[in-house]
Amino acid sequence: MRSLHFSWELSGSGWATCRIWDGSAQHRDVVSYCTDALADVLKSVKGLYGPHDIQRFSFDLEPAEARWILRRRGSVVHITIRHFPDMSASFDAPDEKGTLVWMSTRPRTFLTHAVLMAADGVLRTHGEDGYLQKWQLHPFPTTELKALRHLHLAADDCALRH
Repeated sequence: MRSLHFSWELSGSGWATCRIWDGSAQHRDVVSYCTDALADVLKSVKGLYGPHDIQRFSFDLEPAEARWILRRRGSVVHITIRHFPDMSASFDAPDEKGTLVWMSTRPRTFLTHAVLMAADGVLRTHGEDGYLQKWQLHPFPTTELKALRHLHLAADDCALRH
């Protein structure tokens, strides 16, 4: 299986560019600060270490919604991203109603490692104060980052550098 890459770049006051790619396909969204988006990513990936096999989170694209569905089967995760035209109208819509824009299946350790590296990069670049200044409504998700790193190092056989 090819590697997985994830990036999170603060691109303006209250905006971030999120990218994910797996060597054969890539996806990019420009995400609004209307949700605590980076924290939601970290919490959902952390949830893959618990008893629930499915985790979901959404990005507000103003007005559209990008819904990520993470389905764990053993040690692999099927990642699906679906777009809905209006976040306020699609909140309760079934996943299948959204337009499929990207999907990939990768080991959980690849996904977790990629998300950790992206969050670490944001923290290194901006610091907690700089993050809050750019993201505005939500502080940097330090607690979620530490919790996910702890689970990843304890549960996964990740040979990549941390």
